Amino acid sequence: MSEVERQLALIARGTVEIIQKKELEEKLAASIKERRPLRIKAGFDPTAPDLHLGHTVLIHKLKHFQDLGHEVIFLIGDFTGMIGDPTGVSETRKSLTKEEVRQNAKTYERQIFKILDPGRTTLDFNSRWMNAMTAEQLIHLSAHYSVARMLERDDFHKRYHDQKPISIHEFLYPLVQGYDSVALEADVELGGTDQKFNLLVGRDLQRVYGQPPQIVITMPLLEGTDGVRKMSKSLGNYIALEDRPGDMFGKIMSISDTLMLRYYELLTTEDLNAVKAMHPMEAKLALAHRMVATYHGAAAADEARAEFQQRFSQREFPVESAERKTLPAGPTPLVAVLVQAGLAPSKTEARRLIAQGGVEIDGEKVTDGDHVMAGELGRDYRLKVGKKRFAVIRFDGGA
Repeated sequence: MSEVERQLALIARGTVEIIQKKELEEKLAASIKERRPLRIKAGFDPTAPDLHLGHTVLIHKLKHFQDLGHEVIFLIGDFTGMIGDPTGVSETRKSLTKEEVRQNAKTYERQIFKILDPGRTTLDFNSRWMNAMTAEQLIHLSAHYSVARMLERDDFHKRYHDQKPISIHEFLYPLVQGYDSVALEADVELGGTDQKFNLLVGRDLQRVYGQPPQIVITMPLLEGTDGVRKMSKSLGNYIALEDRPGDMFGKIMSISDTLMLRYYELLTTEDLNAVKAMHPMEAKLALAHRMVATYHGAAAADEARAEFQQRFSQREFPVESAERKTLPAGPTPLVAVLVQAGLAPSKTEARRLIAQGGVEIDGEKVTDGDHVMAGELGRDYRLKVGKKRFAVIRFDGGA
């Protein structure tokens, strides 16, 4: 395997799209020959004070480039953050104040260096060049894109046809993000799949300003703990980097086996074949320990693992002797699960047990008689009724 092939294998891990792969190979070959590291850019708007594991998909990819010897630029969009990214929204975002952006940016600096090497990371702010841009220069920049091109974006297109307002300043967002690549002379820009339009604007503007167009690499949007929707604080399915160690450990242990492999692929450099060869529980324990150790240290990870294992020890939940039941994957009312698992004789009795606080799922008490289990494919759920009845429920594709 050549050096270009070796680097490309790590770079391509977990990616959705590389535009253009052939150009990336050429840039890597020139970088190796000239001993000149590529400039790799990823931008983050400090619109919220904390990062979650979904944000770190891009940060881990930056780390891959860093480990290969390239120059990594973590760009904080303090200027674009005040505009508000219109991507994926159905109405104009509320603009943030300079103070809100500044405070959020501080927490980002603290969190990203849990992954990236601070000594080899360039931290920059796009206000550095945007605050210095004159009105004449901004008009010149705006002249390079038409309204028709902007309306090719799915979110703008939908809002236009739904007769929902689009503010002029929102059109500036992709232009400013694209100009960031010009200002930084980026060789490669990383972004989520939802950022593809903005990333391609960067390629276009670099050509306009006489620079070689950057390579665009899109990464998937990481699903949250529900295994379905993208990780988001507003959806409550997120794992924050500053969650308590025990909470982070427990959340990771709650995900399905399928999602666990996706987390391994996008958040680690572990050999996926080796992970698949492990027992799912051991693999998940190792993943949870690794994540907690990354963000809180090895001692905190050891303590969180011991706490988790004690909680689900043989004394508290006798895994070996618990009844095992396989049900079709998909959302299923808890009362139906209890009956099918033989933990309740009827749905009426199941509802009564739930109301009395006698039912736990994975150690958490459930008191809502209408609770619906997500039924994630490949995931084991530990059900406890009273003090002496236990079952492990696994959902798969068949009955």
